[in-house]
Amino acid sequence: LRSGEIVDQILQSRKCLAEGERLTNLVFMGMGEPLDNYTQTVKALRIITAPEGLAISPRRITISTAGLVPAIEALGREGLAVNLAISLNASDEETRTRLMPLNRKYSMTQLLRACRNYPLPQRRRITFEYVLLAGINDSLEDARRVARLLRGLRCKINLIPFNEVEGLPFRRPNPEVVLAFQRYLQDQHYSVFIRESRGREISAACGQLAAPRSGQGKRDEGTMMLEKREE
Repeated sequence: LRSGEIVDQILQSRKCLAEGERLTNLVFMGMGEPLDNYTQTVKALRIITAPEGLAISPRRITISTAGLVPAIEALGREGLAVNLAISLNASDEETRTRLMPLNRKYSMTQLLRACRNYPLPQRRRITFEYVLLAGINDSLEDARRVARLLRGLRCKINLIPFNEVEGLPFRRPNPEVVLAFQRYLQDQHYSVFIRESRGREISAACGQLAAPRSGQGKRDEGTMMLEKREE
């Protein structure tokens, strides 16, 4: 999208609001990577936050990324003071590379270094999104590693139980496993939230909005990775 198209989405959304309602928060997130469209995203942010533009506070704007390290570093130098959300999804390099091939280029070690250097305004935190996959990244040992990885970072953690998709091998963890993961991290003094997506019954929840092309049949298990499915 061009910057004007991004801004226009906000203007069109405002038209759908009832009288007296207003948009409260903006999140750059979805079936794509905002920082892979860096120039247009930054242009849009400047228009959105400018007093003579849409005048939306940077405090209410979040950029979500799968972990494009150079772009995260560049965003920090822009002085925009927007919030940052990171799709973490694993507690070790090997698992993250398997789930998110981007990790081959920008490792979790590099990513977390960029997060530690990101210029967070006072009383703000980085959000780490963690999609829980049964038997893959949902063990208590995974929780222990996450706690060690994020130690010292001003952050909060969103746990997202996987929304199952036909044609993919991943499964949703049992609720007890999700709660145990949350409790362990809370015991380590992290703010941890379980994010339940609406629309699962009609395959419209987080990560379920991709569909095969007509005549394509089931999706290839190898073509849909988590960095393209985050919502």
